[in-house]
Amino acid sequence: MTEITSIIGNIPYRMAFAGGWIDQPFVSRLNPTPPGSMVVVGLQPTMRFMERAGMATGTRDVAMKVWNGRLPDRAPMLLVKELYATENAGKKDPSGSQDMIGLIYPGVNRLDYDFHHDGGYFPAHIESNNDPAVARWIERVIHMIPVAPRPTGYDPLGEKHLDTKWVRRLGQSGKDCYNALVTCDAKALGASMNECMECWEALLPQTVRHSTITVDLKGLLKFYQSRYAGAMYSGCGGGYLYVVSEDPVPGAFKVNVRIAE
Repeated sequence: MTEITSIIGNIPYRMAFAGGWIDQPFVSRLNPTPPGSMVVVGLQPTMRFMERAGMATGTRDVAMKVWNGRLPDRAPMLLVKELYATENAGKKDPSGSQDMIGLIYPGVNRLDYDFHHDGGYFPAHIESNNDPAVARWIERVIHMIPVAPRPTGYDPLGEKHLDTKWVRRLGQSGKDCYNALVTCDAKALGASMNECMECWEALLPQTVRHSTITVDLKGLLKFYQSRYAGAMYSGCGGGYLYVVSEDPVPGAFKVNVRIAE
């Protein structure tokens, strides 16, 4: 065995950046200026990421089983809908389609969600960028710090304050994030991530504070946001911390962005 994929499989991973939660219809239906956007970035499977850490590992596990460890050579959106249907069969609260899209679509992708399109379950439009220069820049400025997986019994939806103003801002943070990525603007990228975290806390306060969470997620976030261009968590309840910086970040590691061949 010479490649880590012989152990973890060849299905890609994904990062989810600003705008997350706008892919859920209960959020997108309240957006006064649709579509709202979020960003996913495809990753090469060069390491094993923590479970329950916002890296779509649950969706990836399903893909590993149904596709025998490798993405089929079929139209990406057909794969997305197939995987979505398989994972969410019989579920009362289905996962968002951004998980499937992030694993299947290479490069940097802006997912535009409008509740009036397909009930908000799938994006009305996907804007993709597979520029190698953009991918290499992301690899340089995104630093990942392991924090902690979501604890057992954690539920981010116990408290909701779904104000339309904050939903609009959430969807805009995804648009700003995509523009910052494709123009390689670290300051704007950090600002979009900071804005997204502010929206999360306003809309769903338990994304960063919950009785089951023992780590000071809010304190860690503020520390890195105050010292670097910006920061956000890979998912609700913790996971990894994405830090945007042109300079090294102690304790962080880098990733390999997957782009279209």
